[in-house]
Order: sequence, then structure tokens, then C-alpha cells
Amino acid sequence: MIELINVSKKYVDAEKPAVNELNLSINDKEIFGLLGPNGAGKTTTISMLCGLVQPTSGSISLNGLNFKDNLTELKQLIGVVPQDIALYPTLTGKENLEFYGAMYGVPKVILANRITSWLKKFEMEKSANKRVSSYSGGMKRRINLIAGILHQPEILFLDEPTVGVDVQSRSDIMHHLKALNTDGMTIIYSSHHMEEAEHFCSDVAIINTGEIIARGNPVELIQNQSDCRNLEEVFLKLTKPNFHSK
Repeated sequence: MIELINVSKKYVDAEKPAVNELNLSINDKEIFGLLGPNGAGKTTTISMLCGLVQPTSGSISLNGLNFKDNLTELKQLIGVVPQDIALYPTLTGKENLEFYGAMYGVPKVILANRITSWLKKFEMEKSANKRVSSYSGGMKRRINLIAGILHQPEILFLDEPTVGVDVQSRSDIMHHLKALNTDGMTIIYSSHHMEEAEHFCSDVAIINTGEIIARGNPVELIQNQSDCRNLEEVFLKLTKPNFHSK
């Protein structure tokens, strides 16, 4: 589904590349976690996978297509749910969804049905006609997620999808994301929430200083580090050499 071959990205005036000779393959219908500390290169990697940033060298393909020759087709193939809330605060939740659905070219009748269905699933019907500026953090996250999946993408990119939300909202969001994956959607997930990643992802890669330093199923990664009890301890051990689990 997704393949990166010798991908590097060096920003102008930067001493070192943000991503260095990255090779990565992600299977169809995977829940893949890209994990790393701040400045490790994961945001740049996801930005390149979404077509927002061009690599300095190397090649990227999604479903056998590259952004240079297939931009329009790939925009329909992927959905993006950014960490920063990408909603218009003066519009209602429903108006935001109508706007984003139209941007993706979803026909009006189909879009209306999908909006109604997703608002019901996320228990947002009663708040649909209220301005986003009045929403709680959890409510904004739910609408933010719905906006990224209205066109039913094959690949969904998630950047910190549950940051700043209450336990109930987090549970609801993760439940629906797992259901989307069960229905066939490939999910690329980035987060600092290691416990969430451990239970959510079927495969993860830990990136540091622009390079992948570990890759595998979360359970396998934990088992391979005899002194680590969970994914968070594995992450800290590999990214902070002086860390010792207790």
C-alpha cells in the first residue's frame, strides 16, 4: 500500500536532514504507528506521505501511485486528521462537515447521509447546529475526525487524534477508528501517547534523528527488550540511551 525508498528531506539552512535515507513499507489495512520524540522526523515523514512536503531525494508511492504524476487521484485516496483543529470556529459543526465534504467532491445527497450517520455515531446530533467555538475539546476532535473521513479514504493519516480530550471521547474515537480499519481502511497514526499506541497499532516504527531505530509489532518490540514492560519503556530506552527501566 505505502512504500518509501531511500527518502531524505533536508530543509534549507538545516545542518542535518530531517529524514535520512528512510526505507519503509506499510501493508494494506494496517494500523501503523510512527512514533518518535519531538524533532525526530516523524512529522516531516507524514507530511511527505500526505504530499504536503516534497522529499529532497528518494521515492514515495501510495497504492503504486506517486504525487508528481497522480496528485488528484491520491487526494481522493487519502484522508488527513491533523493535530491542530482544522475547523472554522464561527461555523457550526454541521456546516464545517458540509464544507469539507464538498471540498472532497462528495455529492450532496451522499454527503448529507454520511454527515447524519457520523454525527449519530459520535453522539453529536444535538450539537451539530452549534458553533464550533462553543464545543469542548473532545467535541472538536470528533468533528475534526469526521471531516477527514467523509470521502471514505483508503488511507487515513492521524496526528495525535486524541490529544487534550477526556477519557470518554478518547474511547469513542479509538472505537470508531478500529471499526474503520476493520472495514478495510489503512491507518497511519502518530502520537506521543505510548499506551494508546501499544494497544491500537498492529505495527509500529520508532524514528529518531531522521532514521528508523526499531520496527515491529508492539508485543514483539516489548519482548525483545528484556528489561522493558511496555512500549513506553521500549521507546524511552531506545530514544534516551541513559534511560533504565525499573
